[in-house]
Order: sequence, then C-alpha cells, then structure tokens
Amino acid sequence: MADRNNRFAGKVVVITGAAMGIGRACAEAFAAEGGSVVIGDINEAARNETVELITNGGGKAVAVHCDVRVAADVQNLVQTAVSTFGGIDVLYNAAGVVRYGTVEELTEDDWDFQIDINLKGSFLTAKYVIPEMRKRGGGSIVNTASVQAFASQKTVAAYAASKGGIVSFTTTVALDHAHEGIRCNCIAPGSIRTPMLEDAANTFGEDDPEGAIVEWGRLHPLGRVGTPSEVANLVLFLGSDESSFCTGGCYRVDGGLLSPLFNG
Repeated sequence: MADRNNRFAGKVVVITGAAMGIGRACAEAFAAEGGSVVIGDINEAARNETVELITNGGGKAVAVHCDVRVAADVQNLVQTAVSTFGGIDVLYNAAGVVRYGTVEELTEDDWDFQIDINLKGSFLTAKYVIPEMRKRGGGSIVNTASVQAFASQKTVAAYAASKGGIVSFTTTVALDHAHEGIRCNCIAPGSIRTPMLEDAANTFGEDDPEGAIVEWGRLHPLGRVGTPSEVANLVLFLGSDESSFCTGGCYRVDGGLLSPLFNG
C-alpha cells in the first residue's frame, strides 16, 4: 500500500491556476505528500502566497507567471519545472474561467476568453509537458471538466462547451499516449466553494450571496457544496501510482448532483 504521507516524494508536479481555489488546495496537498510543485498562474500576489504557504509548511514550490493561452508562457512554465526540479511527473490543469450570458449576449471576446483558458490551455500544457514526461518513462495528466459537460444550465454556453471539450480531449490524449505510460484523466466537480462560486453567488444571489450558496448546496444529494480539499483528494489519487490502471476517464466529484441523470 502506498505511503499516503509520501506518495509524491521525488515527483515534480505542475499545476496551472494554482493561485487560489481548487488549484491552491491541490498544490498544498501535493507538496504535503512530498511533491515538488510548480505554481503557474497570472495572479502574482496569489501565486506567491501559495508558494509561501507550501514552503512555510516545509514543502518545495516555485511560482511562475503563466497565461495558459500563450504558448511561450506555457513553455516557460515547463522549462522552469525542468531546470528547477529536473523534470515533470504530474500535470494538473486547474486554470478555468466563466462569463455568463446567452449566445446573443456573449461577445466574441467572452467566447474566446473561456474556450482559450479552459480548453486551449489544457492543449498547450499537454503539448509541452508530454515530451518531458516521456523522458521520465511516463506520467499523469489530470484535466478539469465539470458537471456542466453533461448537464448544463442557462447562460453558460461557452463554459459548458469548453468543459465538454475537455472530456473528449482527455480521452484522445489518453489513447494517444497510453503506450508511453502517460495517463490522462479528468474530473467533473459539482459546486465547490471557490472564489469562482462566490463570484457567482454575488452575481446571482441578489441580497443574500451566502443564502444562494446554501441553496445551490441543497441541489446536491449530500446537501451542501463541496470544498477544494475534497476535490484535491481525487486529483491526488489520479496523479498518483494508486490510479495506475485509470486512463481516459472522467471522474465526478459532485456530491451526487448528476446521479439522477446517470441512474435514470
């Protein structure tokens, strides 16, 4: 059985969108289990804060400016991981954004912004990380889809499209690189208490954002929204050797939200 306090000793983990929310929770969790973590994000203050949290706890981490829409930024992220820690074993794509509106209301920039960060970003990171994983004899890629890839809601056309794309993209990457020992999976979170969810509550919650979050939580059979650390538990499993026979899958961490859909 794997040592849960040391699953990532000697492993190098690259995380996009690691400055806050799920990305930060995963960065802290990987580091706590011995991983050397490379924090990619555009938010300088927040990404440095994530590194400080890790290093103050005795972990290893470095922060890199990375706009996942920009190939040069992604290449720099990868090269920093290689030059600082010697290679890459795990990639977790947590970077993600949402802008609300019907297709009539969304601008072309709104569409491109979401598709480029949520979907193109995972393409670019995989493109430049896979050659480094190949040198290590394999690796694990974890992408972030959403329950909205399977059961959408109003005013999220671009976001839902990007997350549905992640599911298909993940499957193909898994097939293309399975023979090299490179696995690729994705997760489908439900409502998770992150800055993104809190922004949505402030937008749609009228005078009671906290009440909106509680109400959204009631939509989940478990009766509440999830926490970033609960998502991190799944990401770490998929990133670890414990999931060595898992590739091409999409794993829900949704408090049962989609169970009625999949169970008829």
